[in-house]
Amino acid sequence: MLKNVMKSVAVAALLAGTALSASAADYTIRATANSNENDEDYDGLVVFKNYVEAASNGAIEVELFIGTQLCSNGAECLQGVADGSIDVYISTSGGASGLFPYVQVLDLPYLMADDRVAEHVLSGDFTRTVRDMALEDSGGTIRLMTIGNTGGWRNFANTKRRVAEPADMEGLKIRTVVADLPQELVKALGASPTPIPWPELFTSFQTGVVEGSKNGITDIMGMKFPDAGLQYVTLDGHAYMGALWWMSNETFISMPEDMRQVVVDGFYALQQATFASPKRKSIAAYQEFINGGGDLYVPTPEQKTAFKDAAAPVYDWFKTNVAKGDEVFSALTEAVSEAEAEINAARMKDLK
Repeated sequence: MLKNVMKSVAVAALLAGTALSASAADYTIRATANSNENDEDYDGLVVFKNYVEAASNGAIEVELFIGTQLCSNGAECLQGVADGSIDVYISTSGGASGLFPYVQVLDLPYLMADDRVAEHVLSGDFTRTVRDMALEDSGGTIRLMTIGNTGGWRNFANTKRRVAEPADMEGLKIRTVVADLPQELVKALGASPTPIPWPELFTSFQTGVVEGSKNGITDIMGMKFPDAGLQYVTLDGHAYMGALWWMSNETFISMPEDMRQVVVDGFYALQQATFASPKRKSIAAYQEFINGGGDLYVPTPEQKTAFKDAAAPVYDWFKTNVAKGDEVFSALTEAVSEAEAEINAARMKDLK
């Protein structure tokens, strides 16, 4: 009886302490994601909120706004970060490309081989290089905190046929966003880029306005695209679906160093959560796709090399046509080379 009473007292004291800490917060971080609670972005924000509030002992409160409560698109949300009305925002590379066009380097195909390489690269100095570029170009207002993942890897999917090599892409109408880079990639592979807004894509598959897309499997299944005729997925893994987490630099630097460290460590925890979440969710998504009669094809190493060779002109286009493209391309490829060397050395040690 006494044990139960003491346990109840302890729990009450803990809750009281939590409430007291929350009410006494010295700093409030307003964080938003234009997604929903089934998304990796939400998973990351929940981990971030829990870590930051606990590690700061309640000195920092994190408020989450999921959806379009604070802003509705990349340009609007990043403006909110710049003027301080939004403290934290997550964008895709496409969503931030209007302000920082060089972040589209993450969409360049076949540069990072797998999760291990991508996670190594995005956890290192490459992200700090992009941070410095964004701070300079935003007049010191928008700070890149980390790069995580939102949906795994982009793969080619279509309604018509199995795509095993670049020649199989010939003539397919592939949905892209309005940005130039994905359109250049689709053209390099012999297909026809067709910009279509995301909410219209299901109907566009049904009517034949488009015949394919470049998406991760969780997005494909979440949007029920197989019901619209999307039955062929090729696991070419041409791009890692990077998630760029931005923060108001004024909000960040206004905190004392110990609180800034809590925030930095919170973004590390967030990054790790978003790295892990798509891996788990994709297992069920792939199985659901196959169970529904979908054709899932894994290219051979030779076929994947053929895809990369066919897409090579996009690299030169990016370096020539995108502001700071050459600089950020060099930073990424150097980081990939270093990551591959370190990973391979570690593998060799683990094999002995």
